[in-house]
Amino acid sequence: MTVPRSTLRLQLHRGFTFDDALAHVDYFAALGVSHLYLSPITASVPGSMHGYDTIDYARVNPELGGEPALLRLADAVHARQMGLIADIVPNHMGIAGGHNAWWLDILEWGRHATYARYFDIDWHSPDPALRGKVLAPCLGAPYGDELAAGRITLTFDAAQGRFFVSYGEHRFPICPVDYPLILRGAAHAHHPELTALAEHFQGLTAQPEQRAQAQAAREALRAFASTHGAQPFDAALAAYAPNLAASRERLHRLLERQFFRLAWWRTAADEVNWRRFFDIGTLAAMRTERAEVFDAVHTLVLRLFAQGVIDGVRIDHVDGLVDPREYCQRLREKLVERESERPPQLDGSRPYVVVEKIFARGESLPSDWGVDGTTGYDFMNDVGALLHDPRGEATLTATWAELSGSTESYAELVCQARRKILAENLSAELDRAARGIHRIAREQPTSRDFTYAAIRRALTELAAHFPVYRMYPLGGARTSADETYFRRALDGARRTLSRGDHAVLAYVAATLGGEGRAGESSVAASGLAHRERRTAATLFAQVTAPLAAKALEDTVFYRYGRLLSRNEVGADPGEFALDVDGFHAANLERAQRFPHALIATATHDHKRGEDVRARLAVLSEIAGEWTAMLRAWSTLNAPHRRAFDSTQGVDTPPVTQSAHDVPSSKGQTPATSPAGLAMACTPLPGPTPDWAPGPAAEAMLYQTLAGAWPYGLEPTDAEGVRAFAERVAAWQLKASREAKLQTSWHANDEAYEAASRAFLFDVLAPQRRDGFLRELTSFVARIARAGAINSLSQTLLRMTSPGVPDLYQGTELWDFSLVDPDNRRPVDFGERHRSLVDTPPSEQLRNWRDGRVKLGIVHRALTLRAVSPALFLEGSYIPLTVTGPRARHAIAFARQHGDAYAIVIATRLATSIMSDSSDVPLVDPAQWEDTSIALPPALAGRALFDCLSPAAPKADATGQLFLRDALSALPVALLVEEGVPRE
Repeated sequence: MTVPRSTLRLQLHRGFTFDDALAHVDYFAALGVSHLYLSPITASVPGSMHGYDTIDYARVNPELGGEPALLRLADAVHARQMGLIADIVPNHMGIAGGHNAWWLDILEWGRHATYARYFDIDWHSPDPALRGKVLAPCLGAPYGDELAAGRITLTFDAAQGRFFVSYGEHRFPICPVDYPLILRGAAHAHHPELTALAEHFQGLTAQPEQRAQAQAAREALRAFASTHGAQPFDAALAAYAPNLAASRERLHRLLERQFFRLAWWRTAADEVNWRRFFDIGTLAAMRTERAEVFDAVHTLVLRLFAQGVIDGVRIDHVDGLVDPREYCQRLREKLVERESERPPQLDGSRPYVVVEKIFARGESLPSDWGVDGTTGYDFMNDVGALLHDPRGEATLTATWAELSGSTESYAELVCQARRKILAENLSAELDRAARGIHRIAREQPTSRDFTYAAIRRALTELAAHFPVYRMYPLGGARTSADETYFRRALDGARRTLSRGDHAVLAYVAATLGGEGRAGESSVAASGLAHRERRTAATLFAQVTAPLAAKALEDTVFYRYGRLLSRNEVGADPGEFALDVDGFHAANLERAQRFPHALIATATHDHKRGEDVRARLAVLSEIAGEWTAMLRAWSTLNAPHRRAFDSTQGVDTPPVTQSAHDVPSSKGQTPATSPAGLAMACTPLPGPTPDWAPGPAAEAMLYQTLAGAWPYGLEPTDAEGVRAFAERVAAWQLKASREAKLQTSWHANDEAYEAASRAFLFDVLAPQRRDGFLRELTSFVARIARAGAINSLSQTLLRMTSPGVPDLYQGTELWDFSLVDPDNRRPVDFGERHRSLVDTPPSEQLRNWRDGRVKLGIVHRALTLRAVSPALFLEGSYIPLTVTGPRARHAIAFARQHGDAYAIVIATRLATSIMSDSSDVPLVDPAQWEDTSIALPPALAGRALFDCLSPAAPKADATGQLFLRDALSALPVALLVEEGVPRE
């Protein structure tokens, strides 16, 4: 296969394996996708539901069926002229539970380990207690407490002949240098035969050249254990038992000798001396910029490509790498080198490479990376913003300010959140970057008096104001694109720092890839200084990237609730809407620069399903009505608000998680309801109200309920409503913890969480079926048809815009999912296959609530792409002008390749022109009046046929096509000339 025509993303895990995917290959082929796009396939932490916690880059995940099952799937898709794309994770590995052999090697041997240079570890920590060690922040309470409680124990693994320290699921290997100490203590007391075993380890050091001796000694230990069992070692373990003061002290001294330091999980934010994925202490960053590490990380991927098993890769979290440009270029080069090894039937194919990347408006992917584009967040933002009515912005902004009690803009909230994350979550990463610059400053007479603290203050404000994820210096210097965004951050830092810090700020700016300072000595121009400056710029970039993700996606998106349909990965909630010209401009740029980029409207990381967002976008069209509805619901439900006795929260370690798999609700028991808490809608002063869920959280809850309410769910269906409430409760818990206001993952306020859950279940209780539930479902019915039109429009626009349309599993039908894990629930592909019919999608419009009309549009559009691939993969993009009284309610463009054309028309902002007498999501043709589209001159007077309906509208002699003709059967149309296959 070459460049995909379309992809379908599958989330693989032990509950949905390669063979499970294989069972549905016929459906995927019938749907029309050309490639299955698989979540990570390398071995991951056992039980992982996402695969982003790789533990072995060289092995296909056995929980997915291993390599044999992968090959079976590949054979099946190849037999149907399809291909595979694999998600790869070069930035980090999973280290939880003692499953990662590379990480265990480091814990055992420290900086002398074989893999010591594979991970991004600072072996020269300023903390003397961490020099030459790695912090292991896994303890649920302070170290001394856990040691005294007996939860840290010395164990022996007879099968491996190794001693470990165990804590819960975690295992930390004892360095073999200390084995004689352990064995001789037991030998004198009960088992003198262990003395001979101790001799095998005598004189051993941590130096690499003694690994063979250590391995042979361990083998002797293993052999002895296989003959005599583990019982002889019990005395050795008893000498380090934590239940007695003397043996506990002995265990402590043994731990102090190791190359790891066990620590309370709370220490990680301030003291961790290795780079994490975001702030997650179970994902350790790799040094993929090193050649040997790169090769080890990509061995399997390159082999599978050479064998023709996969056709390309999706690169996860490219912004975490030291130099994304250099990495992507190297990967492309390595893949190209293996092209000649691919099977003969794949001659001429080339590797397909896309990167996971999030942009600010106006930012673009550098053209020299050697990739085909991004995974589609940029398109998801563009098409979502296109469906919002800018006329509703002022009203909804004022409403949110009233409800939340805050007049701060989204940008101001972002700065606040960035400072909070830097202080509480990424302090150690910021310290590391500041130390790097401080070391450089100390070398120069002109800068040696710039203190570490001053440099850290300057870096904090630069990072707090940084408008994009990161910069991409070239040769150690900021590029012109970098400079645009860096200057904005610099201006913001100048405004917030005291004048006394401005000289330090200027020095920091020059050090981070800027122009050199006047008066620098020749030392600054040396190779060493240049490398240090490049390292400093890298460290800063590796702070701003996770900072952006944590502050925006995982904090402000749950604090700022003006309109939740704009709070999506890749979007800027501060940007309310995008006009038609802006959408065309983005498509034209993509067509010119990255015509083969993925374009998506749903992903495994989305905050809300694509159809939730499409329905919520309707609120921008009825902003005044929505404001009144919020006030009415707030008054109606005021008696159900809960008072709560807030505490400092329960101090428990965060659940093992990644940004790809954040924990859901633990199912708190609802608090007892106090009687008659009738409170006004006006928010109480201060950030933490004494009732739950609080005015801002309550307003966001109502948006969630209205946006996610499934079609067909009736208020009288108590069981169905309860199941829906459980899903929303999981979202509510995650949303409140991510907001980090009243509660958080690190310090959860159980009283607040229980009270918020109780409020939700009270307002959705069966006895409210004639009250709030009736009001809610009536309002959903009010916006559902316009929401469905938005859904069908964004579906067709994704299928036909420049790029490769990506389907997220199951979203062929309506997708009213919420944030993970809700958006990763099992998919009934059998139902979708049975719903796949040959009749035009327009025939399904009367039954639109079952979603088959959406599936039909996907199917017909993908079929057209299959029979006319060049039209969409290589064809030009031509914006078409819409004129007439309803011009703002439609968008149209043409795709052209040679003499072939496809005309795409979609309805937008439909609420005000829809008839209340109809039950289908369609604008009455008469409402379009004389609104028309100016077709390309070559199509004037020529007959066109709609791939989606029996309609055959014809442009007049001047090339005008009237929307009353083109959109008579569906709110969208995909027109082609006769002769272009429509089936």
